[in-house]
Amino acid sequence: MELILNPPFKSFRSGELNLKAVKRRTLIFTTCVLFALCMASAPAARAQSSEFGALVGTSFYLGDLNQAGLFKGCHLAGGVMYRYNFSPRWALKANILFGKVSASDAGTLNAQRNLSFMSPISELSVQAELNFLKLYNAPQQNRFTPYIFAGLSLFSFDPQAQHPNGTWYELQSLGTEGQGIPDSNGVAAKRYSLTSFAIPFGIGFKVTIGRHICLGAEWGIRYTFTDYLDDVRGVYYDNDVLREQHGSIVADLADRTPELIDPETNAPYPYNKPGTQRGNTTTTDLYSFAGIFFTVKFGNESKTCDLHKPRKPRH
Repeated sequence: MELILNPPFKSFRSGELNLKAVKRRTLIFTTCVLFALCMASAPAARAQSSEFGALVGTSFYLGDLNQAGLFKGCHLAGGVMYRYNFSPRWALKANILFGKVSASDAGTLNAQRNLSFMSPISELSVQAELNFLKLYNAPQQNRFTPYIFAGLSLFSFDPQAQHPNGTWYELQSLGTEGQGIPDSNGVAAKRYSLTSFAIPFGIGFKVTIGRHICLGAEWGIRYTFTDYLDDVRGVYYDNDVLREQHGSIVADLADRTPELIDPETNAPYPYNKPGTQRGNTTTTDLYSFAGIFFTVKFGNESKTCDLHKPRKPRH
């Protein structure tokens, strides 16, 4: 079976994404944003306003089993957020988010590979926000703005797949690509970690209502440092060895091509030869959160703070 890897993707408009280009630009963008925040926050240190609220929306993934489908296979996601406003332009935000991602080869160019997975996602992140417009929560002042954000997140995941017998199995512990089996030199590949870092980046829009309410929406992509959100990365391991060393369940989930019938022979497709490409080792996986949020402002409101329109002195 020949694995189909999509050519470089052209644009967001067509629902396609150049993963390598996005990741390269993300690193540059994140560095610039965080540096600018550090430079801008010092003179605005007295301008303080805190917000606490919740976000609800959707999550999806981009990787070996979904190479270009933005918002394909979405699942419910949500969490809580805290925002600290340094000034009308800059803010620092912390999120705790929970979601789920999944994908399948069914209906794609790699349908014969026949892999699928599901994984919960738990994320803790810190992000810098840059407002395009100065944002206030006082009358006769600007109350809305689009913004961009970037930061750093720590997340956990746990890819799972459903065996033909109907049971769901956690894939990391199984070693579907031969992890844990010693090679000819007696060295065994380590199982991947279920915790990793990511760089979140994206866009949003927010509006203040009264002095204490903020509503908004945002969409962010997470550039991760793992290629195992889907348990797919390298090449097929010898299925007979997998069956002998790890058992039939692992062998069945590692190579699912024989579950399909070859229409030309009316027999199951054969197992893939050891060393045949199973995943794309040149890119890592991405996941995304998109949703709407609601926050309540509280905390310090200094008279010197630029977040509020100064009141006229009484005579």
